[in-house]
Amino acid sequence: MTDKTELNLTGAKENKCVWLVKVPRYLSQQWERASDKGEVGTISIAKKQGKPEVSFRLSEDLTSLAAAGEKDASPQVPRDHPFGMHAVGGQTLLTYSQSSTGQYALSLEGTVVHRAECTPVVNDNYMKLKKMQIKECTKCPRLSQQLERAITTVFKPVANHDFNIVYEKKKKSEGKMVRAERQVVLDMLFSAFEKHQYYNIKELVDITKQPVTYLKEILKEIGTYNNKGPHKSTWELKPEYRHYQTAEGT
Repeated sequence: MTDKTELNLTGAKENKCVWLVKVPRYLSQQWERASDKGEVGTISIAKKQGKPEVSFRLSEDLTSLAAAGEKDASPQVPRDHPFGMHAVGGQTLLTYSQSSTGQYALSLEGTVVHRAECTPVVNDNYMKLKKMQIKECTKCPRLSQQLERAITTVFKPVANHDFNIVYEKKKKSEGKMVRAERQVVLDMLFSAFEKHQYYNIKELVDITKQPVTYLKEILKEIGTYNNKGPHKSTWELKPEYRHYQTAEGT
């Protein structure tokens, strides 16, 4: 069975030439309202002083913004749209079509030979349309409504959420201290040992705000506990983690 990701290159053999045209959103929306075989408009191509002049005229049936069966809305969609022509340049642009049926998922349709931008004629009708679009954009999507009775079928307010209850239980079980990420604790410890060489466990708990058992697990990896000597009952970094030189004889 052929892989659906394969590309149909029949269009490359036919060497079809296509135009790549950017159109306003309202124009594409009106085209979608047209029937499958309906005419959406006409394109006129002429020459003026040796340069091509291209324009699109929307079908009169699609100028109304109202849905079928409703009264005509005001303003109406502009009909005339001149093309602003642009050079393709040194790049190669191709067009493809996508299909969920058949042997291929993608098919090459042709090579772009012209780029254009479809722009409306700025007149009173167009300005009314833009004014209406701006008003639609500024409408608040949320509305407040006074309820006559409480709604019991959707969400009910709770005194405390589940994640808060879990967090509080964790705080109590660990002496009101919640374990931070291991790397975060390491960063705090290294920062502390940059200031002083020796710390007792109580001082490190106050600095890191971590449970004692969890803190000792991390300290055993990077530190050494002094059982005797002038710094008895304190922690210091292992030699490979120290940023200072140890004096001889200490």
